[in-house]
Amino acid sequence: MNHPRKKAPRLAAGRARALGVPTRGTTNPNRLRRVDRWIAGTPWVARALSGAADPLVIDLGYGATPVTTVEFAARLRPVRPDARVFGLEIDPDRVAAGKAVAAPPALEFRRGGFELAGLAAGIGGADGPALVRALNVLRQYTEPEAWKAWDELRGRLAPDGLLVEGTCDEIGRRCCWVALDRSGPRTLTLACLPSDVDRPSDLAERLPKTLIHRNVPGEKVHALFTDLDACWARAAPRAPFGPRARWAEAVRRFAELGWPVRDRPRRWRLGELTVDWAAVDPRTSR
Repeated sequence: MNHPRKKAPRLAAGRARALGVPTRGTTNPNRLRRVDRWIAGTPWVARALSGAADPLVIDLGYGATPVTTVEFAARLRPVRPDARVFGLEIDPDRVAAGKAVAAPPALEFRRGGFELAGLAAGIGGADGPALVRALNVLRQYTEPEAWKAWDELRGRLAPDGLLVEGTCDEIGRRCCWVALDRSGPRTLTLACLPSDVDRPSDLAERLPKTLIHRNVPGEKVHALFTDLDACWARAAPRAPFGPRARWAEAVRRFAELGWPVRDRPRRWRLGELTVDWAAVDPRTSR
């Protein structure tokens, strides 16, 4: 018996529709605290907002409840007190839930998807948003569709704007994300609660869609996890000082191998590791 072929998710629809497909909607309070902390605490990332002529921020696909968008707006306030955060969802019921807790002009909710340019123009951001957070929105897309979504979104940023796109688990203890500007991807960040992992490669299941199927021998991201796991093993003598100390020591050893590690030990102790995108770019050879 022949079964009808399942249609791939669409990145575009009619002119009157939002672009994209709804997510599962799973969300929890504090689920995105790690990425929010990184955005607000990493100088070159925060500068995209703090130095923006128009501090317009988009939270794309916030899910069944608006709690993580509310938290995002609060965490960005020290970076830019006059930031205008807009939560976008395709599902009208989710938008209605957001509007119930909106606090204009600092926090608003609209129906929308990948069509950020037209939306930004309609809410006063003619140059596009200074910052876009898109977490857990591309999991149901194929890898080619995820690359296309990146192109769609970064092409709609303000000239010095940034897109932060990635994935995390349901309670935010394991996360991976990529920061992109108009020219393309800049960095990959791994973030976790170090006591929640047996080894760093446990995070591989949370890689962005553009990388998750590349964690195989011969690919750059596989080499990253292989070396990082080895450094984690060699950092075992630091375990008595706690998982955070062991993570920081593993990252230090990892950097000594020549990997282009960003940031400083203070952030490593938070369970973070950020590397230049070129170190994992699947489109270039090792």
